[in-house]
Amino acid sequence: MKQILQNLKTGATEVAELPVPSVRKGQLLIATTQTLVSAGTERMLVEFGKASWLEKSRQQPDKVRMVLDKIKTDGLMPTIEAVFNKLDQPLPLGYCNVGRIVTLGDGVSGFKIGERVISNGKHAEVVSVPVNLCARVPDAVSDEEAAFTVLCAIALQGIRLVGPTLGETVAVIGLGLIGLVTVQLLRAHGCRVLGIDFDPDKLTLARQFGAEIVDLASGQDPVAAAVSYSRGRGVDAVVVTAATKSSEPMHQAALMCRKRGRIVLVGVTGLELSRADFFEKELSFQVSCSYGPGRYDANYEEKGQDYPVGFVRWTEQRNFEAVLDMMADGRIDVKPLISHRFSIGQAEKAYELIGGQGKSLGVLLEYPGLAIDDSVRTVKVLPEVSVFSTTNDVQGISVIGSGSYALSVLLPAFKRAGARFCCVASSAGVSGLHAARKFGFKETTTDTKRLFSDPSTKAIVITTRHDTHAKYVLQAIEAGKHVFVEKPLCLTLDELIEIESALKVAGQSSKGTSVPILMVGFNRRFAPHVQRIKQLLVGAPGPKSFIMTVNAGAIPAEHWTQDSEIGGGRIVGEACHFIDLLRFLANSPIVEWNRVDMSCPTEDTVTLQLRFADGSIGTIHYFANGNKAFPKERLEIFVNGRVLQLDNFRKLTAFGWPGFSKLNLWRQDKGQRACVLQFVKALSQDGVSPIPLKELIEVSRTSIEIAGVKR
Repeated sequence: MKQILQNLKTGATEVAELPVPSVRKGQLLIATTQTLVSAGTERMLVEFGKASWLEKSRQQPDKVRMVLDKIKTDGLMPTIEAVFNKLDQPLPLGYCNVGRIVTLGDGVSGFKIGERVISNGKHAEVVSVPVNLCARVPDAVSDEEAAFTVLCAIALQGIRLVGPTLGETVAVIGLGLIGLVTVQLLRAHGCRVLGIDFDPDKLTLARQFGAEIVDLASGQDPVAAAVSYSRGRGVDAVVVTAATKSSEPMHQAALMCRKRGRIVLVGVTGLELSRADFFEKELSFQVSCSYGPGRYDANYEEKGQDYPVGFVRWTEQRNFEAVLDMMADGRIDVKPLISHRFSIGQAEKAYELIGGQGKSLGVLLEYPGLAIDDSVRTVKVLPEVSVFSTTNDVQGISVIGSGSYALSVLLPAFKRAGARFCCVASSAGVSGLHAARKFGFKETTTDTKRLFSDPSTKAIVITTRHDTHAKYVLQAIEAGKHVFVEKPLCLTLDELIEIESALKVAGQSSKGTSVPILMVGFNRRFAPHVQRIKQLLVGAPGPKSFIMTVNAGAIPAEHWTQDSEIGGGRIVGEACHFIDLLRFLANSPIVEWNRVDMSCPTEDTVTLQLRFADGSIGTIHYFANGNKAFPKERLEIFVNGRVLQLDNFRKLTAFGWPGFSKLNLWRQDKGQRACVLQFVKALSQDGVSPIPLKELIEVSRTSIEIAGVKR
């Protein structure tokens, strides 16, 4: 299928060929008929991509501060690589979509296959969208009109925050698409409306919709005009829908308001506000959040948990429905806002138009329709000969999941190790296509089942969300594939038992063939510093004391990693790394553990205490309440009158160690490359897992048990 992608590094826009996305639980799979280009938002993204590095930095000072903090802790080169990898990932454009339902995900009710729906889906021939971000289109509303729904809902939410009453005077600064819809909605509320802009064509439309106008291009004073229009009192409210770096619209909005007037920002402007402007009149100012309550709430948008109508009357979905109702009875008229129509294949011309000097307003993209079957769920990226004409004997590797960690760390490590890539699977298709192009996969797919039946795939790499790990590991073992799974191995003890049982069955039925290798991405044990520590500890027998301090950093409670069902929480999801590291260095089984929590809602500031069979003890301080400028990880080891201190996998210092004082690296190395290399070597040599299965199971069981007990 065709989809529009934006490169934030170069600003280039392309119509790419992607596999049709998979439909997840609680989602609708929609065959698109029309989408609307949001000129303001999408032009801004294109301009950002085309900007120089200096200009990009100026536009995002908060991100610059984050980069500087990362340089202090991780070093210059890893930080530069992380920034480049982030900007290199293609961004799917669009959020105003209309089409027909072709598939209902598990758990979806209230919709039927074949119905017309709007959604915040991307510019793509097929989209998969959570149910709460969709609404049914009334028969009286055409597809072209319905494509404006999400954009109209943005205007509607801004008006809901203003809270206009019948007869009030409201100014609208900026008469783009959202501004012109705002004018219509305010008129429907019974308000007197003053529209302000530079563009005479947009001013003409605003007048047609019932507004008085102020032509800035002709030198009219917007503040004087607003005071006059409000009979000298000042307007009751201002809705700012302009898109500009200047703070002047906000200053003007404050000046034209009456005492205790309201200002709502729907657009994007500079925010250098004058305290005097707001203080003297006791003005209220609010920034509107997209389409309404529920936006950016994962429970509402991704899990489908609706807000009770008695407590939250207007959610984003109910705002969509209200807009469609007003379109159906003529209170919103978007037909005059349509300036151009392009087919999806001509999308690059559409973006040249909105990014150039030519005039445009509502730009619609039309879709011819796509027959959806298994053939459109996989896309060839490279000719087969270019992938398999290799001189090494590395067995074919396919990957499930192509998120940031896979793209920036794991896949480069596998490529460096000489892996032969077959297929990469992703749910939406965009990141999979990017991974395939960048690392030389033969194809990309959204049909994960293909990987387990592909005869050229000998090993599966799993880098998806944590709740899917066990399922894919079991499928790979059953299919006789070797497995590299990013931590954690699984989330529950029942899943762990299933995996142990599956490996046992595979071993019994192997009949001379190699048993599937199971490897978990516990990379820190492979780091060069840790390998050196392991060598040093051989010459210092006896029990050891380990202190691992992890400045983990705060993650919001609503983040998926904090969800016990999806991410497993941060103990299972990340602290398992450090349990494995101490288990490796102690070289002795864990026989006892304890957990002490600090009182906090996210339960991720804890101290874990381990005791090993040889008498060694380990303490892991996993703290989420630190500062990003402080190094993330420090390991201290006390043994036989000697001490080793490892700082952030860059600097190892020895105290009282004969013949060894320090080992410093130019850049941080947490062992990811070495971990992957050992796995690839094991594949080509039909060896065993670089981490003994017994230790993988032990560390996984300990992590799960600790996560389930809070003291």
